[in-house]
Amino acid sequence: MENVFIMDHPLIQHKISMLRNKNTGTNEFRKLIEEIAVLMGYEALRDLPLEDVEVETPIETCMSPMIAGKKLAVVPVLRAGLGMVNGITTLVPSAKIGHIGLYRDPETHEPHEYYCKLPDPIDQRLIVVTDPMLATGGSAVDAVRMIKEHGGKNIKCMFVIAAPEGLESLHKEHPDVQIYVGHLDRELNDHAYICPGLGDAGDRIFGTI
Repeated sequence: MENVFIMDHPLIQHKISMLRNKNTGTNEFRKLIEEIAVLMGYEALRDLPLEDVEVETPIETCMSPMIAGKKLAVVPVLRAGLGMVNGITTLVPSAKIGHIGLYRDPETHEPHEYYCKLPDPIDQRLIVVTDPMLATGGSAVDAVRMIKEHGGKNIKCMFVIAAPEGLESLHKEHPDVQIYVGHLDRELNDHAYICPGLGDAGDRIFGTI
């Protein structure tokens, strides 16, 4: 699918396998999510625009490339998406951070909105939406829709793991959005959980199992 990027880097795959292990504790899980976000962010941000600026080195003055424009906005989907934010800001410390709050109804599996706060002006920034898991795709579809309604145009989404159903849904609804996935899992089960998955990412990041 156009604008869909499935990561194949050995380090990403290795760390995702560690995430899947039910015996991986909260502290290690949290660190792994952050490390994976760094590795995925390196790939996702390879097309950041550059401009030449004058820099004085100890030897001479030269023109050297630096990131251009209003730079970056990281928008985690609460709450699990927060676990990936530090990984992105490690790469781009000047990034602004917004938040989108969505929760999934346990019966219908439909997303419900409860919060949206985005950097202003959002239309001039590259926006990276973070969420460790893309299951049904409902939350991601709604998050991107909310950003677009606020004027966001240049949007990328990053997920550690995804189900084919969610990936297809997000791509169908927002074909203009670049989607980066650490690993494409097999399927959703009857409870809309990703299989083989890694459990509930939010619970495992924040130790609320």
